[in-house]
Amino acid sequence: MSNFDSGLPWVVSPPQEDQIDVLALPKEELDSDIAALEQQQSKISAGESDIYENITKTDKELQLENILSQLLKYGVFIACAIVLWGGLLYLNVHGSERANYQFFRGEPDTLRSPVDVMQAAYSGSSSAIIQLGLLILIATPILRVIISLLMFFWQRNFIYVVLNLLVLSALLYSLIGAYY
Repeated sequence: MSNFDSGLPWVVSPPQEDQIDVLALPKEELDSDIAALEQQQSKISAGESDIYENITKTDKELQLENILSQLLKYGVFIACAIVLWGGLLYLNVHGSERANYQFFRGEPDTLRSPVDVMQAAYSGSSSAIIQLGLLILIATPILRVIISLLMFFWQRNFIYVVLNLLVLSALLYSLIGAYY
């Protein structure tokens, strides 16, 4: 083998003792959501029942919810009853006729505006009675928005008043915009 001489003195030093420094890291805090869930779980297991303390609603909120739910429930029920009544009248008169799908016939002019629909329904037209039920079904959520707008205005909650005005304007534009 060949000797390699680099010209540098090779010195063997005694082995040094390695020092290991231990740094204590701070304990990370849990995510606030996880900590809140663990706290709720401990309250439930301990038998404390005040965890729903901040979820209760005021009397005004409960009254508004009750009014709106009754409005929607009875509005849909009345609209369905009127459509069913008009459908039964229509089938009584036109039930045995043969359907002709060769030509498309749109609604007559008397059934194209709400005022004409109400006049024709009052005269006993079964198609107009069906249309009246559908108009009531469409008017139910619009009336809901109007009532919630008035309730929020009465409560002086103006952010929700503005939001309800935006929703109401969009609903009215979608209904009236076709006529202009």
